[in-house]
Parts: sequence; C-alpha cells; structure tokens
Amino acid sequence: MSTTASGPRRAVDALLEEVVRRGASDLHLASGERTLMRHLGELAFAGDARLSREQVEALLAELLDAAGQAALARDGQVDLACSLPGRGRFRGNAYRHQNGLGLVLRAIPFEVPTLADLGLPGTLARLTNHHQGLVLITGPGGCGKSSTMAALLRLINEERRDHIITIEDPIEYVHEPLRCVVNQRQVGRDTESFARALKAALREDPDVIAIGELRDLETISLALTAAETGHLVLATLHTGSSIRTVDRIVGSFPPNQQSQIRTMLSESLRAVVSQRLLRRADGAGRVPALEVLIGTRAVANLIREAKTFQIRSVLQTGAAQGMGLLDASIAQLVRDGVVSRDEALLHADDPKAIPAT
Repeated sequence: MSTTASGPRRAVDALLEEVVRRGASDLHLASGERTLMRHLGELAFAGDARLSREQVEALLAELLDAAGQAALARDGQVDLACSLPGRGRFRGNAYRHQNGLGLVLRAIPFEVPTLADLGLPGTLARLTNHHQGLVLITGPGGCGKSSTMAALLRLINEERRDHIITIEDPIEYVHEPLRCVVNQRQVGRDTESFARALKAALREDPDVIAIGELRDLETISLALTAAETGHLVLATLHTGSSIRTVDRIVGSFPPNQQSQIRTMLSESLRAVVSQRLLRRADGAGRVPALEVLIGTRAVANLIREAKTFQIRSVLQTGAAQGMGLLDASIAQLVRDGVVSRDEALLHADDPKAIPAT
C-alpha cells in the first residue's frame, strides 16, 4: 500500500471527516455515482461530486493489501478496515458492481463504548458475571450488535483477570489490555476463517472468546463446543428475535443432529439479546430497543424439548429474571415519548402491542 495519500484518498478522508462531524454511520461510494451518507438510519447525498472508476480503483489499491486485492479480484468483494488519524476507525466492504467498484464504510469510534454510552440498561452487565456458556447478541445489520459486544468485553476487561480472544472480520473496536490479556485476530489477515481461528483459540488457554459473527455451521458447532467446555463465548448473529435465534442455530444442523444440538444449546445458552435502533422523536440520534432471553431452567427445558414457540410466554412473564419482549421495549419507548408511534410500527413484530398516542 502507498504511504502517500492519493487524490482519491484525500477526497475520501474529507468525506470521512464529514461523517464523523455529522455523527453519520455509513459512507457509500460507487464508481460514477454521487456519494451517500447514512444519518439516523436514512441515506442522503453528501454532495454532487462523483468518483470515476479509475479513482475508486486507485483508492482501493491504497486501502487494500495484496491479500485484500487478490480477494476482491477473486470473489468480487472483500471486507476491510481503515482509520482516520485522531478521528475514528471505519470498517467496510469493497465490491464489484455493473459500473466498476463500490465501497461502503461504517464509522467506529476509537473509544470502546460503555453500556451507558449506548443507552443500554445496566442489567446487561450481569451477563459478564458468567465464566462459561454462550451469550448471543442478535439483530439486523446496523443495529449496534458489535458495539454491544464491545461494551460487554470492556466490562470484562475492566473487572476480571482473563485471557480474551476476539475473532473479527474486520477488527472493529481495539481493546487495549486493562486487567485482561486481549488478543484480537482478523479474518483474512491473521487467520483464514472464523472456524480455523476458533479451533486455534481453544488451544490458546482462553477464558473469553468473542466471535464477530456466527456465519456457518462449523463456526456455530465450534462455538457451542467452546461454551460447553468451560469458556464464555460472546457472538453475534443476524436474527430478529431470541426465538428465531434458537431455531436458526438448531436448524443449521442436519436433522439427525438436531436433538443433540438442542441439548447442547439448552445447557450452554446464558442469554440472547436481540436489539433494534429506533430514531428518537426529538431527532437527537437513535435509541436501542431490546429483547432479552435469559437461559433459565424453564428456557433450557423448552429448547431441549423443541418447544421454542412457548418461549414467548416465558419472555412475557420473566421480568424478574431480566427478560422481556422486543415489542414491550418498543412500546415503553412510545409511552415515554422517546420514539414516535410511526417509528415504533416500523420495528414492532406485533403492531397491536404498540400503544396509540
């Protein structure tokens, strides 16, 4: 990679400065197209300037190392990370499209957030008390899963003397060692795949393993094994609710293995946190709504007996254990005047659960 910033790189750095200044989340670049920024969940043009095909190619030649350029040529897409000195880090994806190359970059603050920074309840801190088992953070893309996991890891790093291994694609938040030893590995740079890194991690005396995404059957299987054999495993998954999360994990396996997987999951699951980000009614950013499932004995029995459809009733009645439905969280935000009813209806599973204003 070049050590001198090119014209396209300087132009993109200026746009990234604007992303940080506005508090936007994403920057979209594509050959021959106007640049877009996503702010409070909505896309808007960032100006009239367009980068040519040659300019985008020059930019990516600077951002990607040889392995990344080879992956882009081979696969038509590649994940990447970059930084803007003193301002922030960005993760993204470069891809081929009908007119050339494109790039989407998402802003990641330098500072690892706390639960309070993210507007998350302090009760989630209890999840870091576990020393073994599986904690899953789920939701659609752009809902803050990585930030929530980073906040939980920050708590562990501040309060325990553990060995933390993270496996990410790419590395997002950088965790400086506080009380813990922290090793962060990036897929494609430090290791070939999530599964290969996870296999190696089990031989590296970890206490806590954080997995950026449970993408495939092998990674899910290894995560369950790690959680079952005395490690605390934190991972993210693109599922919309705790029930769908359990069903997705079990359904990833062949039918003849699903009974065994239900047993493993029932014994190792500590929590599922499913989240959304909703626009605040006052326009001052976005606020999280959560569904929290705790791995109680009742939940474990329902998973083992393939009765996940009954988990909803446990969520409805489990407030004392820290549980609650996503729709209940969204409805409370409406009652408190934090989000509008129209915004709430965009995210609710059951519109009838949202109170009239």
